[in-house]
Amino acid sequence: MKKTITLLLCLVVAFSCAGAAVAENSESSFGAYDHVFIVGVDGAGAAFSQVETPCFDAIFGDYAFRHDTHTETVTISAQNWGAILTGVDYKTHGFTNTSLKLKERDSSAKNNSIFYYARQAMPQAQLASFCNWDAINHGIIETDLGVEKIHRSTDPQIAEAIEGYLDAGNAPALMFVQLDSVDHAAHTHGGFSDAYYTAVRRADSLIGRIYNAVVSHGLMENGLFLLVADHGESKHGHGGRTAEESAAVLAAVGKTVNKTQMSEAVHNRDVSAISLFALGISQPTQFVSAVPAELFGGTRTVPGTVTPGTGDYSIVDLDDDPPTLRKITNFFEKAYHAVVCFLLTWMYQF
Repeated sequence: MKKTITLLLCLVVAFSCAGAAVAENSESSFGAYDHVFIVGVDGAGAAFSQVETPCFDAIFGDYAFRHDTHTETVTISAQNWGAILTGVDYKTHGFTNTSLKLKERDSSAKNNSIFYYARQAMPQAQLASFCNWDAINHGIIETDLGVEKIHRSTDPQIAEAIEGYLDAGNAPALMFVQLDSVDHAAHTHGGFSDAYYTAVRRADSLIGRIYNAVVSHGLMENGLFLLVADHGESKHGHGGRTAEESAAVLAAVGKTVNKTQMSEAVHNRDVSAISLFALGISQPTQFVSAVPAELFGGTRTVPGTVTPGTGDYSIVDLDDDPPTLRKITNFFEKAYHAVVCFLLTWMYQF
């Protein structure tokens, strides 16, 4: 009996020490990074686990990732990029695809982006955002923070712009990237189609290029590199609450990032809390995002440059639609926005 009690006491002490060690290691990661790089892949959902992704595997395979983190319950881009960049849920920030295109916002707005808090904490820091979907740059990220905002109409051009930006000697404390071709392929050819998975492979290759640019300039020595998706897809689009639409990848690599798949409680909006924590910025009180307890640990060596895939991406032109289809798509998109604006105006009168 005494041996049993002694053994139980030893186990309690061991678990207590282990918990204390985890907490200590996690706290030691607060402010441990000089640079945070967030790469967002629109519409990727859990697709990086469904197709060969050599760059993802090489960068994140021995670090932290989860392919089915929770999205917002409305699986639309504005609602999720808004949550990812502001740390609050979609009902709180109130963004829609239409509102982002219609109105810019500055730092006087409610529910500021993480760029606002980075600027408050680091007045002289370089901040940058590279987006294919330019509505993020103006509708979510404030216009008066001195953020270098770059828009390109194709994802390869985004990667090229990032390479040029870093080659010029820039070393941003916080950088956000949004790639759009995966979601574009789903809208044009359907989720889970050959074109969709081709777009995922291309995105993987571009992530490798972006990561290599960061590594080659020595920024991963004290850099945290994050990958996140806003939502997944169904065969016919997104916006619903199916498991496929509501799952999103979240992955991290950095000098204190553990090898872990993280818990089921993780949300894609937790990127905001992770980013500020890494830079040593206290979490705003309105945040409903959190740093996963198991994310950070002891010091490790991050991967060097990776080899982007060289597969055949010519199944379909993923960065452009056939002219006729593009005209039809633009017509219905404009019609949709006009109807939404009319309904909002009509409802406001009552």
